[in-house]
Amino acid sequence: MSMIKNIEIDGKQVPFRASAAIPRIYRMKFQRDIYKDLASLEKAIDSNSEEVSNLDLFSLEMFENIAYVMAKHADPNIPDTPEEWLDAFNTFSIYQVLPKIIELWGLNVRSDAEAKKNFVQQTAR
Repeated sequence: MSMIKNIEIDGKQVPFRASAAIPRIYRMKFQRDIYKDLASLEKAIDSNSEEVSNLDLFSLEMFENIAYVMAKHADPNIPDTPEEWLDAFNTFSIYQVLPKIIELWGLNVRSDAEAKKNFVQQTAR
């Protein structure tokens, strides 16, 4: 099961898709664990504000990579690299987009957990 959500970036509605394939796609493309990276970004965002941001370049790159993978998963026609995809936008705030991506990911994880729980309950009968 997957979930799709449109998020406004630079005045454009951009579809993002969360599914069980995302961790694998992210790991294959960037050799990183999306769960750890999302947790790290969420912590960094919570301890900073848009006006006084202390996010390092690595955190910004993680955000861009996660956003790219989820957008590419929703729309295979977007460019093949994060750099090409990001070129389609002017500067935008990580503080406005990342919380929506985290929310989408959380809804997907919760939906998968509920589906598994229901499956286990049905097969136990």
